[in-house]
Amino acid sequence: MSDTVFLFTPPFTQLNTPYPATAYLKGFLNTKNIKAYQADLGIEVTLALFCKEGLINLFAQLGNNTSHFSENIQRIIALQNDYIQSIDAVMLFLQGKNPTLAHLICKRSFLPEASRFKQLDDLVWAFGTMGTQDKAKHLATMYLEDLSDLIMETVDPHFGFSRYAEKLARSANSFDELYNTLQQGKTYIDGLLLTILEQRMQMVQPILVAISVPFPGNVYAALRCGQWIKQRYPNTKVALGGGFANTELRSLQDKRVFEFVDFITLDDGEAPIENLVHYIQGTKNIEELKRTFTLLNGVVTYINNASCTDYKQGQVGTPDYSDFLLDKYISAIEIINPMHSLWSDGRWNKLTMAHGCYWGKCTFCDISLDYIKLYEPVAANLLCNRMEEMMAQTGQNGFHFVDEAAPPALMRALAIEIIRRKLVVSWWTNIRFEKSFTRDLCFLLKAAGCIGVSGGLEVASDRLLELIQKGITVAQVARVNKHFTQAGIMVHAYLMYGFPTQTAQETIDSLEMVRQMFKAGILQSAFWHLFTMTAHSPVGLAPEKYKVKKLQNAIGSFANNDIPHEDPGGADHESFAFGLKKSLLNFMHGAFLDEPLHKWFEHKVPKTSIAPDYIVQAIEEEIYSQPNTGTKIVFIGHPPHLLPFTKSKKGQSWPMMELLFTTKQETLSIKVSEEQGLWLAQILERVSIKNPQLLTWQEVKTSYEKTGMEDFELFWDNKPINTLYKAGLLQL
Repeated sequence: MSDTVFLFTPPFTQLNTPYPATAYLKGFLNTKNIKAYQADLGIEVTLALFCKEGLINLFAQLGNNTSHFSENIQRIIALQNDYIQSIDAVMLFLQGKNPTLAHLICKRSFLPEASRFKQLDDLVWAFGTMGTQDKAKHLATMYLEDLSDLIMETVDPHFGFSRYAEKLARSANSFDELYNTLQQGKTYIDGLLLTILEQRMQMVQPILVAISVPFPGNVYAALRCGQWIKQRYPNTKVALGGGFANTELRSLQDKRVFEFVDFITLDDGEAPIENLVHYIQGTKNIEELKRTFTLLNGVVTYINNASCTDYKQGQVGTPDYSDFLLDKYISAIEIINPMHSLWSDGRWNKLTMAHGCYWGKCTFCDISLDYIKLYEPVAANLLCNRMEEMMAQTGQNGFHFVDEAAPPALMRALAIEIIRRKLVVSWWTNIRFEKSFTRDLCFLLKAAGCIGVSGGLEVASDRLLELIQKGITVAQVARVNKHFTQAGIMVHAYLMYGFPTQTAQETIDSLEMVRQMFKAGILQSAFWHLFTMTAHSPVGLAPEKYKVKKLQNAIGSFANNDIPHEDPGGADHESFAFGLKKSLLNFMHGAFLDEPLHKWFEHKVPKTSIAPDYIVQAIEEEIYSQPNTGTKIVFIGHPPHLLPFTKSKKGQSWPMMELLFTTKQETLSIKVSEEQGLWLAQILERVSIKNPQLLTWQEVKTSYEKTGMEDFELFWDNKPINTLYKAGLLQL
């Protein structure tokens, strides 16, 4: 046995990029000279399953008597040779290694097609707006989804590309169903998983196995792996942590869980993992463990050494992506929407701008937990250092910042640092739709490689947004979305229905707000979520304050996060689910944006009370506010070319200056007096982004007035100067 820690994520999370938790921990362990090896068993199982040999073995499992299967599955079985012949080429294409196959796929005669392709009929018109590669990725994704349906119906009912056995763990108040399932025989997918795990265990011979479980869909596979390791490697300790444990297992009592793992750690994993390693090596005693559950004398015991503090963000190192099969991940496009596809298309390096949430007030959110509550930003220069290290290691320059909500001030600082270093990167992140995202800040973010943002609009109702304590209004969200869209940055909105006391009228009005945003072109993508009352949110902690009632008071012995509840004053929320999602899918494709809202629902719904031009009015009524004296002025464009000329009128003439600004797309021209032109050229040099110290609005004004010229505000805030944001003159 070596002193190596084996970190892995069990099936299944994403197929296009590694889930970052183990990379974060490996990066930290590097700083402590603790050896670590990591694996994403999700992609490894996928590759073992979706290959020629994998499909031959899969179809062989089904035998000759297939008459009891559905008509769709019988069709797939009849076409098995076509699937076996095509699978390797399709996987290479989705890995970006066989791009010319796109032409063949798009002919619709290469891939065998089953029921998933039937949904394409309504979307054929959309293919005209897609490139050949994206269209082919979408078709290939449907092909894999057909095979997924085959697997679920024939050999493993738990299978799902990103939600393996999710229903067994979601809101599993009791451990009974999971425990009983784990006592049964292994499924076909279990067999593939454990074969790969055995290869890794023999290679690594770890002292500790640390399993990261981000979602309910990873729990079953994690425990199946832990069970196997404890049977085959009884001297190797197994720890479990990650997002599922952090939210669901904080009140764990069921000791049967420790038949599968030895330890469960909560929240930030760095200090707990380090202490576990030292404990296993014999250099620390068990009382020194940090935020760790274990079984002591037959009792589930939580140990939290208060004297051990967590590491600051500047101390945790750069995420380390070594060991991953980075060239084997596949890009899928399930929904034909450029913003929506970012989650599944392309390899993204994952980073965090700030630990926790700088807002920390939303009443549906787990704001009482440390992963939200403890806010700590990372300095922009350190972030850029990490980005450069990760690009050198992975060969990829795309980044997904996985923040709860990226702080606007830090995004500004990061963008400036990216531009100064001349990094070529593309990135996207999660935000709050707050007024700090001005037009000029959005143009700066775009220049620094920002391609998309996602944020919580939640319930598009000002009354409910106030109850949520979101700190935004619908009109404000519309204006912010307009700023991002003007800059060419895509916007995705998280939408919620079923918040306590939400009425049918408010649900329909919320849908109308969303419809108008899509129609106005200021929202590109969105997703509806049904409100869930969680144990650590303000609503869950004080449901009576929000006029809802818990349906169970007893704390379960296993997972305790989602709380069943009733909302006596609200609508029948679940009756709106299908109509909301169907309408949204169409809106994302630009379809039926003028359809009456009641047509999306099978039951009677109220007419909207929202004015049909509410969103248009909101974005046209741009609220002007004069920059404060501390507003930073920055120029990110090329120096202008100066052309002096003389203007004559009614026998008089005076010197003028034309300034030509060359941008990547066009050449912009403005004309001012010669004195103003010379001053402007000089001040643009002083506020250039290459200078380490940026000037404030007040300093720029003072410089202008020192020349003896008057009416700075009249000059600065009106045409032609206020059009120069297009050339890179920004007020931040």
